[in-house]
Amino acid sequence: MTSEPSEPQPHYFRTPDPSTPTPRRELDLVLAGHEVSVTVTGGVFSSERIDLGTRVLLREVPPPPPAGDLLDLGCGWGPLALTQALLSPEATVWAVDVNALALELTSTNAQRAGVTTIRAVPPDEVPADLRFAAIWSNPPIRIGKPQLHDLLLRWLPRLVPGGQAHLVVQRHLGADSLHRWLQEALPSGWTVERAGSAKGYRVLRVTSVS
Repeated sequence: MTSEPSEPQPHYFRTPDPSTPTPRRELDLVLAGHEVSVTVTGGVFSSERIDLGTRVLLREVPPPPPAGDLLDLGCGWGPLALTQALLSPEATVWAVDVNALALELTSTNAQRAGVTTIRAVPPDEVPADLRFAAIWSNPPIRIGKPQLHDLLLRWLPRLVPGGQAHLVVQRHLGADSLHRWLQEALPSGWTVERAGSAKGYRVLRVTSVS
């Protein structure tokens, strides 16, 4: 499979409370070597499966640090947060989304997987002084460049010294231009590089100053 249908508008990351309820369904998955069953539904990004971009990110990203605070930015129903928590059970995983349904599903799916270290919260409930050992994200490109740039500049500078963020972006949706913008927008000494590429997606690695 080389492509997936585009998500309908409005973009889920702009929608705190999706207005149209849809039936929930169950998915059986393997995440971080663990068999898990999760609940998904419409009104949340990639409501039928793990989307291709997230699969590419999970294949290319290194394991998260074993401890500290980790961030899944734009968590949806939680595949990245669940993977972080399963790989690093001593870490605290912050699953952040503006979509209330996404946060509900992530919390439910964490409970079903026996994970107690995920905190699924809206952005403003993350303590302002918290710093992250790693950030994983399939960012909401379709919210538009200004909003996307504001989002990334809010969270990426909160990496600990030497911490890394991994972002997956479709090439035809501006992965290369985002790469260039990050190099210009982030503080001096930070690095931005392509960590992987597959099926039309780029995985960008952002490393903070150590």
